Amino acid sequence: MNINKIESSYILIVNDIDDTLTNLLPLYSKHNVRIVRNEEKDDFLLAQANLATKEAYISSNENKYIILCGKSFRKEAQNSLLKVLEEPPNNIIFIIITTSKSSILPTIFSRIPHKFLKKQTSREQIDLNIKHLDLKDVYSFLKDNQRINKNEAKKIVESILFKINIQNINLNQEELEVFSDSIKLLDLNSRPINVLTNLLLTILNRKEIK
Repeated sequence: MNINKIESSYILIVNDIDDTLTNLLPLYSKHNVRIVRNEEKDDFLLAQANLATKEAYISSNENKYIILCGKSFRKEAQNSLLKVLEEPPNNIIFIIITTSKSSILPTIFSRIPHKFLKKQTSREQIDLNIKHLDLKDVYSFLKDNQRINKNEAKKIVESILFKINIQNINLNQEELEVFSDSIKLLDLNSRPINVLTNLLLTILNRKEIK
């Protein structure tokens, strides 16, 4: 992956967090970088948010880069970071690294520029008309995919979100969280068919699809 040194706060959406760190860290002096992540899981929790905030308020005479890593970021963790992300102390630069755009709250995503560094893999187009989804479509799609495994289900979740983005369908914060929650549930070995059912019914029951 080709990645340049980042000199202002950014959100990086990547394929692999560890690979990104491997390419990014040599660009900085070690004493100027702090990596905040959950070493036990891929979730960025409130504990990590508190640690990042505390680190941000330790004064520095030169740029200090605080790198926040997580495949998913808990809502409460992001809310606790809002103030320091919007008004960081002098010389503090935040770099958020995640594998999913949907894991970042719109309130943060709209305030910090992002770089989409994910390699575009061949993406199977799902046979669903999202803008005109009806119960018959949902039933038929679930019936065709009732025996898929969790990795296949994750690809479907990503494909649905990709199609929504292409069709310029606006999702509110709660609806975006359903996508990130779906990935989390699949990682926790929830039944793929149940996760997809909940996701598609959420889309179906939207009051207004633009």
